[in-house]
Amino acid sequence: MKKNAMINKLSIFAVMILFLGGCGVGSYQARRVDIHHSPLVNPAIYEKGTGDQTLYRYVNPNLDVKKYKNILIDPVIVQKDGELDAKERQNYQILANNAFTYLTQELEKDYTIVKNPEHGTCRIQMAIIDADSAKPVRNTFATIIPISIGLSLIEYAAIGKQMGVGEITMEMKITDANTGELLGAALDRRVGGKQLKSLWSSWHNADDALQYWAKRLRFVLCDIRGGLDCVVP
Repeated sequence: MKKNAMINKLSIFAVMILFLGGCGVGSYQARRVDIHHSPLVNPAIYEKGTGDQTLYRYVNPNLDVKKYKNILIDPVIVQKDGELDAKERQNYQILANNAFTYLTQELEKDYTIVKNPEHGTCRIQMAIIDADSAKPVRNTFATIIPISIGLSLIEYAAIGKQMGVGEITMEMKITDANTGELLGAALDRRVGGKQLKSLWSSWHNADDALQYWAKRLRFVLCDIRGGLDCVVP
């Protein structure tokens, strides 16, 4: 009986930590990404990012971002190894649609979104690569049971991903919409955090990452052009 009472107290304590501590992050950057998963650019151009930059990045040394007033956003593509069933295809379609929407919502705050390559237009291309859903049952187990929380932390220390959470890899390419000149590119991977309120939404981690990348792109463009009101995501 005493043993059961102790386990119950530990469980309650663990849940309180999750509610009050810093475990509510929707997604965070993984420690590494396979650089060969690069459908948009030659991976040889990439340099490793530092600090809060994407894991790999490229910036054209002659980039003059101030000359671009318009942005053309291509439909977001999905690259996934292996066969997909109908439900998986539907989930990927939703992710692609959401990614396009998030990019539009963020970038239209600073640019005119156009459908044709007008003068002073840069083109944004984005690819979703091998997104994985969180596993709801396993996610609940890793969140509530104290011993599993310990295992989750051990796994994160080793590979940068907690147990039972979603993950998504993204590549983004920015070109001059008229000349095709490559202006910049980024390859990044994010994995899910623990959110008790969203345990049963198995793709929320991937969606959180898409929102982050849209906000991040807006911030980077603002920072490069020397804006004074850049918002760090």
